[in-house]
Parts: sequence; C-alpha cells; structure tokens
Amino acid sequence: MKTAVLKSSLRNRKRIINYLKKHWTLYLLLILPIAFFVVFRYIPMTYILIAFKKYSIIKSVWEMPWADNHGFEYFIKAFSNRDFLYALRNTVMLNLLDLLVGFPAPIILALLLNELPFKRFKRITQTVAYMPHFLSWIIIYGMALHLLAPTSGLINIVLNRLGFDSVPFLNSPTHWVWTYVLLGVWQSVGWNTIIYLAALTSIDPQLYEAAAVDGAGRFRMIWHITLPGLRPTIVTLLILNLGRILSSEFDRPYALGNPLVKSVSNVIATFVYTNGIRGLQFSLTTAVGLFQSVVCVIFLFAADSLAKRFGERGIW
Repeated sequence: MKTAVLKSSLRNRKRIINYLKKHWTLYLLLILPIAFFVVFRYIPMTYILIAFKKYSIIKSVWEMPWADNHGFEYFIKAFSNRDFLYALRNTVMLNLLDLLVGFPAPIILALLLNELPFKRFKRITQTVAYMPHFLSWIIIYGMALHLLAPTSGLINIVLNRLGFDSVPFLNSPTHWVWTYVLLGVWQSVGWNTIIYLAALTSIDPQLYEAAAVDGAGRFRMIWHITLPGLRPTIVTLLILNLGRILSSEFDRPYALGNPLVKSVSNVIATFVYTNGIRGLQFSLTTAVGLFQSVVCVIFLFAADSLAKRFGERGIW
C-alpha cells in the first residue's frame, strides 16, 4: 500500500516538473504582474491600520498608539460628522442616478448601432460617441461652462432670445444634479457601448435568419434574440456597478462642483480630499475609506448572490 502511494506521488511530482519545464516561460511572465500587485496593492494595505490608530507623521504604522473606544474612535467621529453624512447621502444619490440613467444608455446605443445597415455610418457614429471618454473632466467642465452658464452660456442665450428664462444648470442644486448625471452619460456611453457590441458578435446569425423566416420583425428579434444574448453581459456589468454604489470618483464632482451646489456636490471623495489631504486628518479619512470599501464589497457579494438566485452565472 505504501509502495503504491509512493509511486503515485513520484508520478505526480514528475508530471508537475515536466509541466513546469514545458510552460516555464508563461510563469516567468507572471512575475511582473504579481510583483505589481504585491508592491502596489497588498503591501499598502498594511496602512489600513491608520484607521484604528492615532496618526503620527514621525512614527511607523506599527508604533502609532491605538485610538480610543477600542480603536473605533475615528469611525465614531466620522458618523457624528454632519459633512460626512451629507457626503454619504450625495454619493449614494448620484451613484443611483448614474445607475438608473447611465446603465441602460450604452445598451440602447449598442442596439441602435447594431441595427444600422450602413457600416461606414455605424463606424463614424461609434467613433464620435466614444471620443468624449478621452476628455478630462476639467475640459468637459470648461465646455459645460461655455454652454450652460446662466448669463453667458450659449444655451441660455438662445433660450433668452426665444423668450424663455435662463436655466441655472450649474448653480441650482436640482439642475446641477441632472447636469452632472447627463454629462456623465455623454462622457461614458460610447466607451461602454464597445462591451455590448463585442457581446453582440457572439450571437449566432442563424437565429436572426430563422426568426425572419418565421415572420418576426426587428423589435421581435431584439426582444427574443438580441437582449437574451446580451443578458449575461448586462448582469455581470450590473453586479460590478452595484459593487461601486458607495465609491465615488474625485475629478468629476470636484471639477463640476461650486460653492452654490456644495449641498449636493460634496461626495466621499471630495470629503476625503478636504479633510484628509488639506485638513491632515489622516486617521479619520482612512476610516472613511475603509468603511467605503467594506460596504462596496458587501454590495458586490449581495448582488452576485442575488443574480445566482435568479439563475444567472454571476461573476465567479
């Protein structure tokens, strides 16, 4: 019995050695990405401890004293900070609006582009649609200012000459929120469409031919063939977007925001910048960032579990 087990282990060892000799170059290529993740992703995670300690610039993270309330002093301070609660509310509100308005937009655009019979016009339209993705939010804000400013903006000048009142796109909190969301859709819709157009290429063309023989029109084909073919991609991207429901980019709200709309433009990212980098409250903002990451992970797992309950594959 022992001899058989020994022979089996030797056989497995030889198989592994032969496999590594054959594919060693592939594993050699993995050294750089693994080193990148270790150096820039995992080693910095040790500084999460700053959220539970009293920060000192002259001490290492291991030498810093623990915060009060069993290390949760700065979490308590964050949730008793009115500015943070407003930033949390604004982050969730803007991300939900982005999800409701921005998530279906690339799907609709991909369906429209897929139905275009003229390939050259389709390529030109797609190129024009995803060009805004390469613009920074500072440039987009400059364009928005020239178009949407209350007195000097082109759109309000046209409205005034037509006899309408100026619309405070950038100065009224309500108008600013919708301007923020629609500018985000305009900036990202073309780029996100690429994913759905790639998924459309995997749908068997014979399904459309069979549907045409049965007398199905374009809308029937979209509903019964195209959308079911896109469903795995839609579910995967929806799960990933729900996993970012509490995350917030910095450049977009910071560039578009101003003191008149601070009540809705202040999000977690700008709160961290104001209180952490400018206010030097590193422990407080590290606690905020850790809370943000934990909630995003919870949402990600919950969305994945919910998708699997409805018969979808999920993301893993």
